[in-house]
Amino acid sequence: MLEELRIHNLGVIEELSLVLPSGSIAVTGETGAGKTMVVGAIQLLMGGRAEPDMVRVGASEAVVEGRFVEPDGTEVVARRVVPADGRSRAYLDGSLATATVLSERIGPLIDLHGQHGQQSLLRPATQRDSLDRFAGIDRSPLRDARADVAAIDAALADLGGDATERARQIDLLRYQLDEVIAAGIDNPEEDSVLQATEARLASAFDDDLAAGQVGDLLGSDGAAAEALGEAAATMSGSDVFRDVAVRLRALQEELVDITAEVRSIREQIVDDPAARQAVRERLQMLVELRRKYGPTLTHVLEFADDLDRQLRQLESHDEQVRELTDRRVNAIDHLAAVSERLASERRAAAEPLAAAVQTELSTLAMPKARVEISVSGDAGDDVTVLLAPNPGLPLLPVGKNASGGELSRTMLALRLVLAGGPPIKVFDEVDAGIGGETARSVGEALASIGSSAQVFVVTHLAQVASCADTHVLIDKSTTGTSTSSQARILEDGERVVEVSRMLSGSPDSSAAQEHAEELLAARGVRSQSER
Repeated sequence: MLEELRIHNLGVIEELSLVLPSGSIAVTGETGAGKTMVVGAIQLLMGGRAEPDMVRVGASEAVVEGRFVEPDGTEVVARRVVPADGRSRAYLDGSLATATVLSERIGPLIDLHGQHGQQSLLRPATQRDSLDRFAGIDRSPLRDARADVAAIDAALADLGGDATERARQIDLLRYQLDEVIAAGIDNPEEDSVLQATEARLASAFDDDLAAGQVGDLLGSDGAAAEALGEAAATMSGSDVFRDVAVRLRALQEELVDITAEVRSIREQIVDDPAARQAVRERLQMLVELRRKYGPTLTHVLEFADDLDRQLRQLESHDEQVRELTDRRVNAIDHLAAVSERLASERRAAAEPLAAAVQTELSTLAMPKARVEISVSGDAGDDVTVLLAPNPGLPLLPVGKNASGGELSRTMLALRLVLAGGPPIKVFDEVDAGIGGETARSVGEALASIGSSAQVFVVTHLAQVASCADTHVLIDKSTTGTSTSSQARILEDGERVVEVSRMLSGSPDSSAAQEHAEELLAARGVRSQSER
């Protein structure tokens, strides 16, 4: 619901601030007071078109703010700024937004009916939704069946292409896959291993030379080790050199081990130019594979797996096409059956819905109106509400041959028949061309909607205003050459005065006040069976 509405410098409204209740709310005031500006403000919060001429004369900009509570309890604050010169600005919960964002967030909360306003029930999709809601029709089987056909068509499109192109693609994939397979890559780290091997082979000559030099320095016959042994023996007879002698013996043993290890390593060193060339060629092949198919050998192997998958898919193309084609035939048959069933349900519900709307119209000063619901299309998707508001007029899509007031009452009748819909409903000019007992019926009808939604009705009829739960007065005042309007929620005593003014134009008339008190005392909505 719309819990709070603030307007600044919009049209003749200089300043307006209202904290609004639930239920039905009548908005009244003298002609030119700015009642339609309240509707215009709500339209702006819904993302409606902003025009510079909406700004109050002499002001630099108009500002509209609304605090909404969504059905799940979430509070949303929308704001619209309309400058006298330049583009309008929109805000949602304090952050910059676009009019489109407001339309998507606030629009679904509001159903606005009026000759110049948004009329959601005129949209074909909304009329279809209304019929489905009236009949309790479940559309999910149709959505699922259509999605199944679409998925199969997409899969067939992915398998598309002529046979020549497919053969060319198979040849390319097979060549690439064979190239990777021929490389025989068993270890994704092979290139690192080969680089180490190549480095070792490249240094074989220098390593052999170094080992020989070390052997010469240590003594090929172990002379250096023998010298250490003799030195240790010389010192071992004295306690003073006992520790040094022990260390010399340890050095002798270590030197013997080192000499043996150098000799062993030298025996294993092979200067093999052919082996080195083979390693280099293998490394170059792996470099080429990485250049073509991935930055590492792991990526190359993954690419090969993907090639294999694509190749198998292309080679099984004809089989897949046959399988998908068979599935599509079955899916189309299922879709046709679901569509026919849904169309039948919609056609069956069309007449009862039309009769119910026509019954409601008879209480809203349209006793001779005729209503039909046209259902066409494979699944009955094309739903159109047809209206002949008066005898002698042809049945045409609603809105084609009805006045603003007739159209609004038709929308009201449909809303009375249907449950649900947006939680906020705004009716403008719904009472055009009616009066007396019919006006009272319209007021009661609006009040009945207010039992499950917040309803705003801009009206000039006392009978309609007196049925509302809450009465908002737009009050115009003129000072010099300036005219401005304010708004306030009326207390019971003030309602009597305003309803008196609406009845007779004279709020002080005792007869009018007596009639007003009678209307207000009798307010309350009769049950559907009584209406």
